[in-house]
Amino acid sequence: MKTFIYSLIFTFLFTACAKSGETVNVQALNQQFIGAWNNKDADKIISLLAEDVHFLQGEVHFNGKSEVADKWVRATIGTIADLKTNVVSSATDSEIAYEAGTFSVDVLPEGPNQPHGYGEGNFMLLWKKDKEGNWKLSYAQLEDLPVEARNQ
Repeated sequence: MKTFIYSLIFTFLFTACAKSGETVNVQALNQQFIGAWNNKDADKIISLLAEDVHFLQGEVHFNGKSEVADKWVRATIGTIADLKTNVVSSATDSEIAYEAGTFSVDVLPEGPNQPHGYGEGNFMLLWKKDKEGNWKLSYAQLEDLPVEARNQ
């Protein structure tokens, strides 16, 4: 009986330790984000943002979910299409995960008779676990090249 109890305690402790040290599939997190962006699903994107999220693009820096949602997500979601990433570096642990690499997008024309554009640059998306154990986008940084006009 003692052996059974010790085995049960050992199993419980091992299981508890294993769950707290689980890592996340950062590729799946980023695909949720990219899929929502390409589907123009601003509500889904915003649901993935941490309350204290930071967004940087060149000299632009937005802080907090409300500001990032308004000034980045809602302000730009209708201006680009076909977001694609090429991951160069990624890492995960039980509390933090990131991917970094290059991105490309189609830039939609601002008005009739305006050219389509093509944008590309570098990105880094950092995810953190919130208090409830949900993974949220905590930091996004884009360094983009000037948009190039695309011949239609």
